[in-house]
Amino acid sequence: MDHDKLVTVMRRLALEAGAKIMEIYESDSFEVKVKSDASPVTEADEAADALISAGLREAFPGTILITEEQAATHEKRAETFLIVDPLDGTKEFVNRRGDFTVNIAYVENGAPIRGVVYAPARGRMFYTLADGSAVEEAGPFDLDAPGQTSPIRVSDPDNGALMVVASKSHRDQATDDYIGKYAVKDMKSAGSSLKFCLVATGEADLYPRVGRTMEWDTAAGHAVLAGAGGRVVRFDDHQPLVYGKEGFANPFFIAYAPKVELKPA
Repeated sequence: MDHDKLVTVMRRLALEAGAKIMEIYESDSFEVKVKSDASPVTEADEAADALISAGLREAFPGTILITEEQAATHEKRAETFLIVDPLDGTKEFVNRRGDFTVNIAYVENGAPIRGVVYAPARGRMFYTLADGSAVEEAGPFDLDAPGQTSPIRVSDPDNGALMVVASKSHRDQATDDYIGKYAVKDMKSAGSSLKFCLVATGEADLYPRVGRTMEWDTAAGHAVLAGAGGRVVRFDDHQPLVYGKEGFANPFFIAYAPKVELKPA
């Protein structure tokens, strides 16, 4: 894989998809359908997916592509592949809350090593460079010419006063019970894969997810966090979260700055 080309293509496609999503988001109304798993899908999900999929297949025809909105791709099995969630946080989009993202990632040997997370309504974009390090780019964003980028790095946390980020739409008692094992200074809520990015920038120290996610939900954020020095491990045994699993479903997990002293499940 040509990582320079990969970063350029992923960044451009994320911006193009973000523009299409915002066009629909800012319209007077949009159609919301319900998928077989009872989750919502909108015309924005489908338009962004078509754009990103076409661009990735043209640029990297020999690489397997997995995307949330194309069920046929979920039957594929590989350890190295591109994976896309064209609109992560559809509930946030439908409720016009802004915490939705475009997620594109590259997984190699079961690990997400490159990715882009773009939050078009928030004007924030995070991605990995060709060398694997993570940056945040400041807007306004130009399709073909990256703007000013700043390296991002996880926090050096105080385990007596941790900053925790949790899901905005999927918060439950099990999550609160686990968070209660830590000395917490403050908590933030965020939607979609922005939670990974808040840990990556040091705005939060810990993100536990005690709930269902799929690999396309997490791969891009995981790649950005890893590029910023962070880790993502399984909730039950604290082993690294790997990708390419059957059905692309994740176990519960914890994303964190490495100096956080993890508590048992």
